Amino acid sequence: MERVLVTGAAGMLGSEVLRCAPAGVRAIGTDLRPGEPGGTQSGCDAPGFDLADASAVERLFAQHGPFAGVIHCAAWTAVDLAEEKEAEAARANETACSVLARACAKAGIPLVVVSTDFVFDGNGTRPYREEDPVQPLCAYGRTKLAGERAALREHPGGARIVRTQWLYGPRGKHFPGTIHQLASTRDELKVVTDQLGCPTTTLELAPALWDVLAKGASGIYHAACEGVVSWNELARATLELSGNTRTRVMPCSSAEFPRPARRPAYSALDCSKLARLRGRTLKPWREALADFLKAHPL
Repeated sequence: MERVLVTGAAGMLGSEVLRCAPAGVRAIGTDLRPGEPGGTQSGCDAPGFDLADASAVERLFAQHGPFAGVIHCAAWTAVDLAEEKEAEAARANETACSVLARACAKAGIPLVVVSTDFVFDGNGTRPYREEDPVQPLCAYGRTKLAGERAALREHPGGARIVRTQWLYGPRGKHFPGTIHQLASTRDELKVVTDQLGCPTTTLELAPALWDVLAKGASGIYHAACEGVVSWNELARATLELSGNTRTRVMPCSSAEFPRPARRPAYSALDCSKLARLRGRTLKPWREALADFLKAHPL
């Protein structure tokens, strides 16, 4: 049985990647080093490895390999905190990609790196394609873009970048869960209408990552559920599908809720390249949300 390393295995996405490993594959989970935002080592097969340290990754490969491939979900995902701790975010989002890509190139195996819509500036008027110009607005976006480039530079024949966005899933904190919790004690919520994207469940994204590992070529792919909505629309759909008819969701602008990190106003992703690879798209966002809430009630 071939082994595949899944980093970020205790997180929202990595845990789902582990759960849906294909038949005939033994998924080996590891996570970020202790102390990094979002990093926890519970539930990992191979804890205690600093993915930004080349000698640690060499030990990881030696002790738990040989691997047939790596799906790299681990990342610094504290978007606002990255504004004041960009060096730490870069270590997780750029250096770790570089180290893992070098190790994969040496082993002759493919590497899938999960990236983000935050590499774009949000000034587009149509879903972003893989080849569109990138211009991050914040430290998080800059470090993730640097990680993309490092992986492709170190492993040009085997690195596959998968950009996604607006993630939620059975594990960890996410927007639908936050909205449900707030609505349990409030009659009215204000949610922004001027940020547009594609809400994406890990239940849809995780199998796509396995397909990119098995079928993809080196380069960039976009992976998100189908459709473009605002955070406001997503909040209203979450409450509707959860059976909350009491709480009203009111419109507001991003300016009314300033955050340290700038977000792209429009960051929908064109996922047609991935659909051609897989022979199908990810589900439409509302259908995917309904499926998620049915399987994992909030």
